[in-house]
Amino acid sequence: MTNLKTLAFFATPPHDCSYLPDREAVTMFVDPRADINKRLYSQLTALGFRRSGSHYYRPHCESCSACIPVRLNANLFRLDRGQRRVLSRNTDLDCELVPAGFFEEYYQLYELYIQQRHADGDMYPPSREQFTSFLVEGATDTHFLEMRKQGRLVGLAVVDALEDGLSAIYTVFDPSEERRSLGTFAILWQIEEVRRRGGSYLYLGYWIKACRKMNYKTRFKPIEALIEGHWQELEPT
Repeated sequence: MTNLKTLAFFATPPHDCSYLPDREAVTMFVDPRADINKRLYSQLTALGFRRSGSHYYRPHCESCSACIPVRLNANLFRLDRGQRRVLSRNTDLDCELVPAGFFEEYYQLYELYIQQRHADGDMYPPSREQFTSFLVEGATDTHFLEMRKQGRLVGLAVVDALEDGLSAIYTVFDPSEERRSLGTFAILWQIEEVRRRGGSYLYLGYWIKACRKMNYKTRFKPIEALIEGHWQELEPT
């Protein structure tokens, strides 16, 4: 059986960094032939790895440590005023966790989101194959959080279940519903779901101090960061 001691890892050649201009990045990948079960996935996540489709990876840059894994302790988290307003604005939504899969309704929302919000990013232009390989394939225990207003899908969050909580993989939403702050709402919903399951943590991926698009993660407090191999509370900035 595959475990941390028997896993093989591979590193990519240097490539353009997706987050910081004029920098190169190196990514470490778990051997794609490895059998990754829920226990091993949970261990990898606690070590700072993320899942993208069937790939498990983490930054491995020799001269840069800007990408910092972060997580929330659901049992210590407390809402601030702005987050309470987000919950209040979305009381009319029906939310449900469903098994991950491809449905045209999901893809149409994903396509709209990428085209209007991330046309300058790596995922543009979107495609059905991209949606499937990124969000559906390789799932170990994955669900989609449907956010609906009177039956209409307005938001979709991809959520992986771990032994110690959940991992927030990705969220898309209808840009016309921007005032709802559905990205924030999805995180708040997942924090509560961690509590309902008796877990501890919601993993939020990487935080980069110099990347403005990631500033929202530090608005959830207290937030923990994996620094030099140890999880510790991230100091307010």
